[in-house]
Amino acid sequence: MKKYLIIGNPLSHSLSPDLHQYWFKKNNISAIYQANEIKDNELEIITTKIRKKELDGINITLPYKKMIIPFLDEIINDAKDTNSVNIVYLNEEDKLIGENTDVYGLQAGYFNKIIEKNKNYKVLVLGAGGVAPSIIFALIKSNVADITLSNRTYEKSLFLKSRFPKIKLMKWNEIKKNTREFDVIVNGTSLGLKNGNDFDFLFNDVKKDLVFIDTIYNPLQTKMVKHFKKNNIKTFNGLDMFIYQGQKSFYLWNKINPEVNDELITLLESKIR
Repeated sequence: MKKYLIIGNPLSHSLSPDLHQYWFKKNNISAIYQANEIKDNELEIITTKIRKKELDGINITLPYKKMIIPFLDEIINDAKDTNSVNIVYLNEEDKLIGENTDVYGLQAGYFNKIIEKNKNYKVLVLGAGGVAPSIIFALIKSNVADITLSNRTYEKSLFLKSRFPKIKLMKWNEIKKNTREFDVIVNGTSLGLKNGNDFDFLFNDVKKDLVFIDTIYNPLQTKMVKHFKKNNIKTFNGLDMFIYQGQKSFYLWNKINPEVNDELITLLESKIR
């Protein structure tokens, strides 16, 4: 039986085991997928288990998407461009490979649907941690040139500015007075996550045709999503991104592209309620 994990801290909100176990069953694959909440000093232990083939692969979530990199042999494709890894596996040469499926998840879940060709968008990205580099790179791949980043700790924004020099930076306390200039706002912070901290302000002065994307999927409707919906602003929660990044992870491990259907979405939504 194959064995896979998602590692991170915290993990109580994660639906990854439900997602992958559904696809394993649908595709008649003998495998198990579990959540493993670990500490920093356990990263090497986990990667060693993959090298020894005691594990067939792992997904990585906060706060280890960058911290895992020193324990890998190579990072490729979108992981190389973002310096952010959310999937690890052994390749045919038994090299430990780090890849990024978040970028695909963001494009398939949102940007391919809302970004029109030959239209200039101004996008505000909130957060400079875990998923932020993937959001920025997915926007760049979708031909969005005007990207502004804001993070609670301004110094962390500077690290992303060095990786993506063309982005603009905005201080956290300047957000509220500048939101009207943006066409899309993407929350890449953990604010609003189940049992976590939340925003201490609301976006009240925005364009009527604003699109708000929250990368959080648990709860399905964060305080911010509810606020925008109440004001007839188009919103997306994090479930689509989550499903499509998982779909690509599943393909990289099993060389099968699993189906995204209503049954799966209903299952995942039922786990959140």
